[in-house]
Amino acid sequence: MGFNCGIVGLPNVGKSTLFNALTQTAAAQAANYPFCTIEPNVGRVAVPDPRLDKLTEIGRSQKTVPTSLEFVDIAGLVRGASKGEGLGNQFLANIREVDAIVHVLRCFEDGDITHVEGSVDPIRDAETVETELMLADLDGLEKRAVGLTKRARGGDKEAAAQMTLIEPMLAALQAGRPARTAVPKGEEAAAAKLQLMTTKPVLYVCNVGESEAATGNAHSARVFARAEAEGARAVIVSAAIEAEISQMGGEDRVEFLSSLGLEDSGLDRIIRAGYGLLGLITYFTCGPKEARAWTITKGMKAPQAAGVIHGDFERGFIAAETIAYDDYIAYRGEQGAKEAGKMKVEGKEYVVKDGDVMLFRFNV
Repeated sequence: MGFNCGIVGLPNVGKSTLFNALTQTAAAQAANYPFCTIEPNVGRVAVPDPRLDKLTEIGRSQKTVPTSLEFVDIAGLVRGASKGEGLGNQFLANIREVDAIVHVLRCFEDGDITHVEGSVDPIRDAETVETELMLADLDGLEKRAVGLTKRARGGDKEAAAQMTLIEPMLAALQAGRPARTAVPKGEEAAAAKLQLMTTKPVLYVCNVGESEAATGNAHSARVFARAEAEGARAVIVSAAIEAEISQMGGEDRVEFLSSLGLEDSGLDRIIRAGYGLLGLITYFTCGPKEARAWTITKGMKAPQAAGVIHGDFERGFIAAETIAYDDYIAYRGEQGAKEAGKMKVEGKEYVVKDGDVMLFRFNV
């Protein structure tokens, strides 16, 4: 299953610096983990999860394979992008294809780096980008509504159902609000198929100066307040620091972060937040050959989760042997968990939980 986050922002906010740090970090992981740069502006990076290391140790696994996320560095946006200004058409085409938006906002002062608007104001910048996305969504939905309305009047039930779905979102966009604020309850999957940019979940990344990486500043505080009001997420990073530590080895990295009052890197926080933003969870498989993390959407049932490994696992699903992660660790592996009665055999209706250690029985 591929999930990706598009990194967007105005020019000179640190967007590409962050993307480059992500891909450099991923390249450094390549000695241990699978990694590929799919295109020059697409990088796949491992999702940090210390649980996997513990499973590798207990399972005496030869290999450790984390799950991953893709990040797409999308062309910088300027005012008028919805009308094709700058690289607007490319920007809009790329952003329609991603699952979530990572919106980098400049929250640092630096007279040597020009801001396209002449001053630092992350809320204004966020509104600039969102306005362009809303205008593009509005234009697309209005055109779609013309044809659907004609068909609905002619008795087309499918067109009528589509109009019921898009009308509240169209009204929201016309009122200057993103479409995500008006998705009918229970229709999230249907709305996602419309590929509207303002229905995608948003993570705000506050790019601050090196001295503010641990605490943030007044600019980032405003962004966090906006994110909370929207039901979005926000993280603080210093792109300058991330670029530096992406070149470091494990011990040097930990020591450097500690000297700055940081427990983990900003990129790790972005990756984890992006994972959560998409409603993803992790289950594990563990054996002597490998300990591996698998990405699924929250609420997925056992056969579909098995299908992430291979389609045959889903088609021939019989049952799943499941051990909760905490039990696997507490009883030192599969055998100890079995003896303690902590291994359960689950059927087709079992909803997989985050951290489950699983073995699938199937027959094709």
